[in-house]
Amino acid sequence: MQDELQAPDVYGRTFQLDQPTLEVIAARLEARGQHSFFIRAIDDYLARLALTGRERVLDFGCGTGLVARTLAKRAGFTGEIAAIDISDGLIAMGRRYATAEGIADRVSFHSGDAHRSNLPEGGFDVIIAHTLISHVADPAAVLLEARRLLQPKGRIVVFDGDYASFTFTTDDPDHGKAMDEALAGSLVAQPRVMRIMPRLLDAAGLSLIDAYPSIVADIGRADFFAAALASFRVLLPKAGLLNVEQTNNYIDGLEKASAERRFFGASNFYTYIARRPQKT
Repeated sequence: MQDELQAPDVYGRTFQLDQPTLEVIAARLEARGQHSFFIRAIDDYLARLALTGRERVLDFGCGTGLVARTLAKRAGFTGEIAAIDISDGLIAMGRRYATAEGIADRVSFHSGDAHRSNLPEGGFDVIIAHTLISHVADPAAVLLEARRLLQPKGRIVVFDGDYASFTFTTDDPDHGKAMDEALAGSLVAQPRVMRIMPRLLDAAGLSLIDAYPSIVADIGRADFFAAALASFRVLLPKAGLLNVEQTNNYIDGLEKASAERRFFGASNFYTYIARRPQKT
């Protein structure tokens, strides 16, 4: 069975993701989630939340449930953990990972749309939107849904890349500028959304309480971005950005630069923490 997912662009197209493509996406999610940059990012915002260990937490747009699984294995956390994603295939993979890690009883996985879920109003103390908001069709609607799902004084974490800053240097005359812009426009729906997040949170009735930047940069050799390069061989043709031959030539050039210690790849990331105000 295939998933029909929102295509990662601003035109609202959809395309069918077969099992091999879902496995490529899952492998990329897992690889970057196990990289030290993402491990630190998750640790940082969990530390800033100062959880008591008894909260009801939702991994919003969970993919393979990396954040939910991380929290389930966190010492001292005994609260309820739910995870929701629009892809039935990724949810199934998340359940398999949780079972393999011995935490299947700690995470409740659900299929559903972050724009309009069937989860209970006010059902969560904390919502974590980890690399979700850049991929959705309507960020404002997703934040309104998050507000609905939060209890009064509940908090949301929004962590994502600023894909307008996403860059790979190439040997082209423009050093890869045109390809950077094409990638940002083809692989995510909202490449600049993290720059307008303060406005979006305010419009959704959520009060900003913390925000901070981080940057990942591979210089010389591809490290954090190595998994992304491998996944691009499948995803770029799927997105219609390049054909298979063009994609392989592009990735071959970047991997060759990495092997020769000439690689440069970087992106800015931002974390926002906001609160649903107390009812009056």
